[in-house]
Amino acid sequence: MNEQKKPNPVDIHIGSRLKRRRDEQGMSQDTLGAHLGISFQQIQKYEKGTNRLAASRLFEIAEILKTPLAYFFDGLPKGGASQGGFAESDAAGYEPGFLSTPEGKNLSRAFAQIDDPVVRERVLQLVETLAKQRK
Repeated sequence: MNEQKKPNPVDIHIGSRLKRRRDEQGMSQDTLGAHLGISFQQIQKYEKGTNRLAASRLFEIAEILKTPLAYFFDGLPKGGASQGGFAESDAAGYEPGFLSTPEGKNLSRAFAQIDDPVVRERVLQLVETLAKQRK
């Protein structure tokens, strides 16, 4: 029985948040791995959710990326994985693949550079309004 176990949805979410934050800061997998004393392949596995991040390792990563720990958990559905993964309604806006595109990376970097919380909120409202018009 050579059955591959699927990654836990929480691990996938945390991994995608790690990738997003690393990309926002323009840090390569090699650089982050070097800070942690591990290979870039291990960073890839964390980002895909195939390898779980221990609490101590996640804490180290948060320190390196100057990011609050809560950032990695933002957007998780209530109850985490106990709901059997992401419910369809929660998954509708969850697009980790978008962040892998050049447009997604550029948008994420540019948005992260906006310091004014009011401006950030207005940009978010604009994007949400434009997205609704396409439906």
